[in-house]
Amino acid sequence: MRLLHTMLRVSNLERSLEFYTDVLDMRVLRRKDYPDGRFTLAFVGYQDESEGAVLELTHNWDTDHYELGTAYGHIAVEVDDAAVACARVAERGGKVTRPAGPMKHGTTVIAFVEDPDGYKIEFIQKKL
Repeated sequence: MRLLHTMLRVSNLERSLEFYTDVLDMRVLRRKDYPDGRFTLAFVGYQDESEGAVLELTHNWDTDHYELGTAYGHIAVEVDDAAVACARVAERGGKVTRPAGPMKHGTTVIAFVEDPDGYKIEFIQKKL
């Protein structure tokens, strides 16, 4: 078994694709409209689906807002330097919600950013 993808419902697919590709440097791996179901699926990631887990962005055409709920936590992305990654996100118009620094009660350097729908993305700095 292996983890294939995590699905996120997004309110505006083009805005979300811009964030994940232009701000977080992911690639659009595939995209398909389902007119009979009135939804579109777009898969984004850093590597091909055969090589690792990706994100499935689901856009239901008739829904323009979602409640995130209290069970959702975050997506984690490994970065070389969390401060540099946060600066790049901010330069590209993204929202940094927690600047780079050691995690509470630990030494691992982390940071948090938010996508256009409010989903949290944690940057975890590689250990040298």
